Order: sequence, then C-alpha cells, then structure tokens
Amino acid sequence: MLTNGSSDDVSLPAKIGAWLFALWGVLHVWVGAEGVRQYLTGGTSGLWNMLIGGSAVPRAAFVHATDPVTLFAQGQLILNFCVDVGGYGVLGFFVAWLILKRASWIGYLLGLIVIGICDLTFLFAMVVSGVIELNAGTVGGPVLWFLAVVVTPFGLPTWRRA
Repeated sequence: MLTNGSSDDVSLPAKIGAWLFALWGVLHVWVGAEGVRQYLTGGTSGLWNMLIGGSAVPRAAFVHATDPVTLFAQGQLILNFCVDVGGYGVLGFFVAWLILKRASWIGYLLGLIVIGICDLTFLFAMVVSGVIELNAGTVGGPVLWFLAVVVTPFGLPTWRRA
C-alpha cells in the first residue's frame, strides 16, 4: 500500500494542481445544480438546452419530443446525467483535499483516472462531436483537468511503499 504524506510534504506544484481539481469540482457541482434547477423550472426542454447547441446539434434544428412518456424518460436520463456530473465535482473536491492535506498519490491517481474518464468522455462524446455548444464552460473542465494532472506530480513527495 502507498503511504500518505502530510500537508507539509506538498510543494507549490501540487498545491496548484489541487486547487485546479477544486476549481474543476466547482464547475461540475454547478452543472449538477443547474440540471436540478432546469428540471424543476424548465422541464425536459430546459435540460436539453443545457446539453445541445453545438455545430452538429444546433438548438434551432433540434426537435423536442412532445409525448409525455418520451419527455419523462428523457428528463429523468438528463437529470441523472447532470447529478452524476455534480457527483464528479464532489470527487474533485475530495481529490483536492487528498492532495493538499495528505500529499496522496492515491488522490492524484483518482483525479487522473476517474476524473479523466469523466472529462475525456465528455470532451469527445459531447464537445468534439458537436453536440454541446463549444464555449469556455464546455472546454474549461477538460483544460483544468489536464493542467491539474500535468502539474500535480511535481509537487508530491516521492512515491514510496509502506
């Protein structure tokens, strides 16, 4: 098992990386909260409008469902997606805490692998494909993740086994 250090073992690059993971977390918790807000106020159409608008799925060309069963199913699926994104945001906070307070390589690896799966899937399935609108918010998460995973290892203590 890998040992953990202490907050004294974390140098500036890891602190910067941890705060980038925390900022990534804020962005993703916001998506979860906005998804719940849209679900409660805008319904399925509001949820869809959060997730479309890219070059392949412009809002003006998107045909919203009209039958209650399809609307219900789509609304529940998109709500689930948004709340899951918010959960990833909470994971970002946990990763940041593990790095800042425990100098944890396990925390870093969670950020690299689990958050990486989340963000890279979003980047390629939604942004690059043209489903979601390309803007600072949609590319900001992957950029923050990339910067965090590049800089953090330079500030963690030497990897050691217990």
